Amino acid sequence: MSAAAGLRPIWLCADDYGISPGVNRAIRDLIERGRLNATSVMMVGPAIQRSEIEALDAAAKSSPRCAIGLHVTLSAPLRPLTMHFRPLDGDMFLAFPKLLRAGLMRRLDREFFRNEVKAQLAAFTEAFGRAPDFVDGHQHVQLYPQVRDGFIDAVSETAPNAWVRQCGRNLPLAQRMASLKAMVLDILSAQFRRRAGAAGLSFNPGFAGAYDFTRAADFGALMRQFLEGLPEGGLVMCHPGFVDDVLVGLDPMTDVREREQAYFAGDAFPRLLADSGVTLG
Repeated sequence: MSAAAGLRPIWLCADDYGISPGVNRAIRDLIERGRLNATSVMMVGPAIQRSEIEALDAAAKSSPRCAIGLHVTLSAPLRPLTMHFRPLDGDMFLAFPKLLRAGLMRRLDREFFRNEVKAQLAAFTEAFGRAPDFVDGHQHVQLYPQVRDGFIDAVSETAPNAWVRQCGRNLPLAQRMASLKAMVLDILSAQFRRRAGAAGLSFNPGFAGAYDFTRAADFGALMRQFLEGLPEGGLVMCHPGFVDDVLVGLDPMTDVREREQAYFAGDAFPRLLADSGVTLG
């Protein structure tokens, strides 16, 4: 990523391309405006038809630099690509709290996850005609114990030049302890970084973007916090989108997506980047 003199380049990545047409449209709009420089694609999502892939490719080509990655999805209410994947809840993946708990209790088989991640990587490569620029995980599944082993195996075998997302933050201890969710991500990410590094995979040096999605928040103030201390090449996760019936049927994150979309599309966001000495260029 090139940067203007004196500016700190970062990745601003919109997750969940493919979860619904409204989310897809919002992400493409922000890419075309130059307000995002990365998005990760759910190859098991309901809105991943050829037309949606072609539209994303076209939007990315209009941007000076937009990375497209795979958003590995291993949690309900979506379904696996591999026939014999386990564990399942009916024909769906487990809900993420159950998946995390099973990994912590060492009840998962890394081969099921290795095979499913490889299948999602293959689907991405077939759809886009190339391997992903990076690989991350929906609901941070790539960090979960045992799941991460299959994830790292699959990426290192199938897309070794892709970087992978870790979710550890570059913050003083007192600030890290202020959010239980972010503290859990820090702990899980430490093990993930060690294993990814041992497998020869690169990863983002810093991370931000986790907050309580269930509360109405001043997203501009949150973004200012996210950018503070984020190192060059660090990543901010975001979830912009327009709400539609497909999204409502799949995900509780609805209004928050439209608040993020409005902020990134507005005039305050580029001013914040300039004030923070940050570039998406």
